[in-house]
Amino acid sequence: MITLNETIEVPRTVEACFRYVADFRTTVEWDATAVKARKVTRGPVGLGSRFALVCRAGPTGIPLMYSIDEFTPWQCLVLTGKSRWFTVKDVITFEPVGHSSTRITYTAHFEYRYGLEAIASRNETALRKMGKASLRGLAKALADDNPSPSALLETKRKDSNLIAALRCFTRYGYSRGRKLWRPMSTDISGKHIVLTGASSGLGYSAAVSLLEAGADLTLIIRDKTKIESMQASLEQATGRCASAVELADLSLLSDVRALADKLHAQAKPIDVLINNAGALFNDFAETQEGIERSVALLLLSPWKLTELLLPLMTGHDATARVINVVSGGMYTQKLKLNQLMMEAEHYKGSVAYARAKRALTVLTELWSEQWREDNIVVNSMHPGWADTPGVQSALPGFRRLTQRVLRSAEEGADTIVWLARASEAGLVSGKLFLDREPRTTHLQSATTESTEERMQLIPWLNRTYENVSTN
Repeated sequence: MITLNETIEVPRTVEACFRYVADFRTTVEWDATAVKARKVTRGPVGLGSRFALVCRAGPTGIPLMYSIDEFTPWQCLVLTGKSRWFTVKDVITFEPVGHSSTRITYTAHFEYRYGLEAIASRNETALRKMGKASLRGLAKALADDNPSPSALLETKRKDSNLIAALRCFTRYGYSRGRKLWRPMSTDISGKHIVLTGASSGLGYSAAVSLLEAGADLTLIIRDKTKIESMQASLEQATGRCASAVELADLSLLSDVRALADKLHAQAKPIDVLINNAGALFNDFAETQEGIERSVALLLLSPWKLTELLLPLMTGHDATARVINVVSGGMYTQKLKLNQLMMEAEHYKGSVAYARAKRALTVLTELWSEQWREDNIVVNSMHPGWADTPGVQSALPGFRRLTQRVLRSAEEGADTIVWLARASEAGLVSGKLFLDREPRTTHLQSATTESTEERMQLIPWLNRTYENVSTN
């Protein structure tokens, strides 16, 4: 048997350290050898949770299956990892140091099979070096002091070439991006996050990840019949439910106002607002309020909801965040206010969708400028090409052509979660993100709007809203 023992001290609470390390998927963020990690059991992380890892060993990867054999919150974790060649038992203890620091002791016991003990003993020095590197990685991850996000030179080059940029929308782009990610250890326990469009697709996947991270979630959905099944599914996946589920048809401005009134009545500060609700409508239709429904749901709704909830996002110590979920389709369209509200005879669902998302992207930039001194950051993101129920129903032809390269909903939602959670995501405002990296808002110069058009967007929104309110 070979035993490794390392100790670090980090400026984080013992609760935050325990929660981060216990979810062994985080090993890829700090362990020098971990290449892949996924949780293979449902439910909250705890006794009996199992994780499938792939660890690097020279030029090859070794699959390991880890299980949590002892789970004593804030004090101790014991995990056993088994591979074809060896078994490792990790004992991780957590000891508070003062009010806000933690001493972590990591002990690993390796037992080898097939006579490999002698070979391992000859490489014990390298093994100990690896252990030290892993604990240094853990200390760095828990420091949570990542720099402000910026685009790499390679990314800027890709964004200057249409084909290269579109390839980034696929799951290959996601795989390329994740290799560059920094650890995300920020503890958001108790942070109040309001998420619209949460019953399926990107919204549901984001809800799962945010609940796992400890967030206090208020979810907004339209269909009352989905509440029970959604909450049950969330609890099965995470061990937790949303704190509240509010009903609203966000294509109706009257429902937006009623929702905002209800949230104001609760007087609960909002740390993060995620405007995710959306749909692509292939057929033309107007809402009961006389607004083309793409514009109503995708643009007027997030604009008005955010403006109405602004008082709940100001006046408390932490920086509040607004996240607008847009779409790569907006790259095909230019902001032209006189074309936003499409007529029935000229209507194309994908174009209407893209134009509304382009306007929401511009609105993100305008808000960023307006709220610079209000302790609010606002950013947009697009998920790339993700295989969501919305794509399956609204764009079946596109899905057939691209199915082999589509991302999962979880991969598409990752940047939503990162923008809501990561410390460094609160350091920038007014940016468009893909795979945790700021990206260009225009892939073609022809889609660049004029300064005058930009400045008229909010007055246009106000006039449209007033027309609805007075009718």
